[in-house]
Amino acid sequence: DSKKTEHLLALDGAKERLHLFQADLMEEGSFDAAVDGCEGVFHTASPVLLSANNPQAELIDPAVKGTLNVLKSCVKFATVNRVVLTSSMAAVIVNGRPLTPDVVVDETWFSDPFFCENFKIAKWYVLSKTLAEEAAWKFAEGNGIDLVTINPSYVIGPLLQPSLNLTVEMILNLKNDIEDVNSSIYSCSDVRDVASAHVQAFEVPSANGRYCLVGHVTPMAKVLKILHELHPSLCPPE
Repeated sequence: DSKKTEHLLALDGAKERLHLFQADLMEEGSFDAAVDGCEGVFHTASPVLLSANNPQAELIDPAVKGTLNVLKSCVKFATVNRVVLTSSMAAVIVNGRPLTPDVVVDETWFSDPFFCENFKIAKWYVLSKTLAEEAAWKFAEGNGIDLVTINPSYVIGPLLQPSLNLTVEMILNLKNDIEDVNSSIYSCSDVRDVASAHVQAFEVPSANGRYCLVGHVTPMAKVLKILHELHPSLCPPE
């Protein structure tokens, strides 16, 4: 779909260095052409939906099977030295443990599918990311893949594409979606920091395992105050 890629082709240096391939997350082998000859593979794609009529087909299968299909392509080519997978803090913190100020969350935490299914917000997305990372580690360990995962919190920042993605739309809808602004917190990461982390995860030889990325943990009331100061028409004060 040229409408979805023309903004990429307009980037500086794209004509010389960017190659686009057609692939389907659900089709095994469809990533072979894209992976062939690569030293590093970044798998960043997974559906982001707050709700779904068919969670298995819309979120879980594309996340889990899509990740495995990329890894299966990587196994075929000896040139691939490392795979960097975009996971999420959603695959880290949803496990029933308390998230009080004195608790330190680190890369040893893994979300529990049972708690994901009972999570209040975007439970099927949370479950899909949890199951996808779990499947990725199992496959990587069984097939000798050097895998590094990046687990960012809510990613915000400048957009490459002209249209809004779901994460930005959620910011615009914050005021309507929050039941209790005063007791809610907002955990976020800058998309530029997330991109840099992916590059370093590939380029730094000692990089390994999982990396949790959380730029800020901010009270929601403060987030709304900042939005109002920057864009009064989008977020009027109480």
